[in-house]
Amino acid sequence: MDMTGTAITGVRIFDGRRLLPPATVIIADGRIAAIDPTPASPAAGVLLPGLIDAHVHLHGRQSLEQLSRWGVTTALDMACGPREMLDELRGVPGVTDIRSAGIPAIAPGSAHSRIPVVGQLGLVHDPEEAAHFVANRVAEGSDYIKIVLGSPGADHDQPTLDALIAAAHEHGKLVIAHASSYEPAARAAAAGVDATTHVPPDRTLEAAAVAGLRFTIPTLTMMEAIVQRGGRPGAGYATARDSVAALHDAGVPILAGTDANQAPGVPALVSHGESLHRELELLVDAGLSTVDALRAATVVPAEYFGLHDRGVIEPGRRADLVLIDGDPVQDIKATRTIRRTWCGGAE
Repeated sequence: MDMTGTAITGVRIFDGRRLLPPATVIIADGRIAAIDPTPASPAAGVLLPGLIDAHVHLHGRQSLEQLSRWGVTTALDMACGPREMLDELRGVPGVTDIRSAGIPAIAPGSAHSRIPVVGQLGLVHDPEEAAHFVANRVAEGSDYIKIVLGSPGADHDQPTLDALIAAAHEHGKLVIAHASSYEPAARAAAAGVDATTHVPPDRTLEAAAVAGLRFTIPTLTMMEAIVQRGGRPGAGYATARDSVAALHDAGVPILAGTDANQAPGVPALVSHGESLHRELELLVDAGLSTVDALRAATVVPAEYFGLHDRGVIEPGRRADLVLIDGDPVQDIKATRTIRRTWCGGAE
C-alpha cells in the first residue's frame, strides 16, 4: 500500500455502529485516501468522524475557530445575517465547514422580528411575499429554509406558512421550523415541514403530534439552559427530555444540535463547540444509546442534510476527523478528551 500523505496510526475507528480494531488512516489532498487494517500496537486512541452540530448561530470567524477546537468540523447555521458576513464564513480552510439557512422567515410583530438585522430582513407578511422570500434565500445560497413559529406576539397565518413550505420544496430545499413549545411544533408537523428544532418544555411532544417529520433537532442544551435561568413559567427540563425519549422510541431520527449562540438578548447563552459534548450527554440521559448519540452528531445529520462526503470514516470521504482518548461507546463523556482534529485534512 502507498503510505504517502498524513498517517494516523494505531487508532480504533468508530464506523457508526461500533469500534473497530486498531488501524492506520491515511489523509491526502483533504480526503481519507486509505485505511490500512494491518494491526498496529499500541492503540493510539479512538478516531471519530468530525462532529456535526445541527443547530448553531454564527457570529464571525471566532465561532468557527471555537467549534473546530472542540472537534465540531461541520456546523449547520440556523439564522445568520447579513449575507456578506455569512459569505465570508463559507469554505474557510482549516476550520469548521458550514451550511446555513441564511435569513429565517419571521412573522411581523413577533418577538423575533425585533432581533437586530435578521428580524427585519426576515419579515414575511403574506403568501405572495412568501414565494419571493424563498426565492431570495435560494439566490443568496441558503442551503435550507428556516421558519420561525410560535414566537411571542405574532405568528404566520396558515396560508403564509403553507406558501413558505410549498415554495421551499419547489426549490428542493429542506424546511426547518423553529418551534419551542408544543402547539407550534404540532402545527409545523401538520403543515408539512421536514423537521423541527427545539423540543417543548411546556408539554411532552408525543410522536403522534409530529407524525410525518423526517427528523428533529431537540437542542436539549438550550432547553436546559433556559430552564436553569428560570425561563418560562410552567416549563421544565424533564418535559423536554421526555419529548426526546418519546420521539426516539417512536423511531423519529434525532440530530444533535445545540442552538449555540452568543448574541445579546437570547434566552440563554450556549457556547460554540463545548456545548455539543453536553448535548451528547443529555441525549444519552434521555434514552439514546451512546452509539445512537454518536450517530446523531455524525452520520445521521450528514445523511439528512445531504452531506454525502462526510459523517463516516472511509476512503474517499472528506478528512473531517477527531482523535480522542477513551471509549465513547462505553462513556459518552470521552468525546471531550480531544487530542487532535482535522478539518478537510488540515490539522
